[in-house]
Amino acid sequence: MLDYVIIWDWLAFAVRWLHVITGIAWIGSSFYFVALDLGLRQRPGLPAGAHGEEWQVHGGGFYHIQKYLVAPAEMPEHLTWFKWESYATWLSGFAMLAIVYYAGADLFLVDRNVLDVSAPVAILISLACLASGWIVYDLLCRSPLKNHDTLLMLVLYCVLVFMAWGLTHLFTGRAAFLHLGAITATIMSANVFMVIIPNQKIVVADLIAGRKPDPKYGKIAKTRSTHNNYLTLPVLFLMLSNHYPLAFGTQFNWIIASLVFLIGVLIRHYFNSQHARKGNPTWTWLAAAILFVIIMWLSTVPKVLTGEQKVSSAAGIYTASAHFPAVRDTVLGRCSMCHTPEPAYEGIYHAPKGVVLDNDAAIAEHAKEIYLQAGRSHAMPPGNVTQITDKERALLVTWFEESGKKQN
Repeated sequence: MLDYVIIWDWLAFAVRWLHVITGIAWIGSSFYFVALDLGLRQRPGLPAGAHGEEWQVHGGGFYHIQKYLVAPAEMPEHLTWFKWESYATWLSGFAMLAIVYYAGADLFLVDRNVLDVSAPVAILISLACLASGWIVYDLLCRSPLKNHDTLLMLVLYCVLVFMAWGLTHLFTGRAAFLHLGAITATIMSANVFMVIIPNQKIVVADLIAGRKPDPKYGKIAKTRSTHNNYLTLPVLFLMLSNHYPLAFGTQFNWIIASLVFLIGVLIRHYFNSQHARKGNPTWTWLAAAILFVIIMWLSTVPKVLTGEQKVSSAAGIYTASAHFPAVRDTVLGRCSMCHTPEPAYEGIYHAPKGVVLDNDAAIAEHAKEIYLQAGRSHAMPPGNVTQITDKERALLVTWFEESGKKQN
């Protein structure tokens, strides 16, 4: 039992680390190529078919870059593809979703006060959301709206707002934000896998066969790439939000998520305009700041919970333990001053990570986290501000491990 829990937690850590690494690689290359594309300059004497060029300096050397809008006259000897950064980011992100939210569905995915379903049903709903998000987006991009970029973006934004609202009626607030980010990231990665790379492969095949490539494939790929560019910053916010209950733990969390997309668009518009040398729209920062202040205000409205707190059958094993009365006293005395709907600890206004530990059901549901954070490690309480003793930590370990053996 001990080995399984600790190994599983380290596995989650490793996959999260991999996800961050691959995400940096993908976002970094994406931002670079968008900036490069916007900064291209045309001049007389460019090679036939070249759309523009740019000179850059980095690492002690100069780079001379030329872009062919459709394709060069013949296939180059060496061609570097940028796709694995996207694929690895999505695969590692899905692995993390499975390890954390699917394996821990009763705690992290299902909120029975929102939607009372079993863990397998919640997982199926999650998978359906990921797939349907891409299907709806792709159908809209292939519809007549594809000829009206601004209108298409407005419709897509309305779809995102609806998804934000809908997800908060399916999962916990934390899981809803994570899923909105995962759906958006799935759209971005599917754009690469299903549209951008296949279109580029068609162009390469035409070059190899000696045919003139059709420019429509490049245009479609660029449109999807532009969408990815504007979606990146909201995805980063949503993925980081699980550390901040101020974002996901209020009744207006879906509005907060919707405003985050607007902030991301504003910031990317500023940098895109700068890179394209089309002015210095500093107003975007003021608008983003105003929206962020609105988000801060919305986060102060407490989330209204209805119905009684329900306990999963698995959590009942922990409350049935002979050690539970002493564990409850320890948690209530050492943890609940912060982990409660209205924290009493100075400077804490919401329960950290939305974890409430002021009743038997909540303590049982968070048994593994208590075990790892305050039993096996000294991560909680931070700085041991409540002076939890080694004996009390040992009690938490014994309680969890003995209850786990009964569960198995």
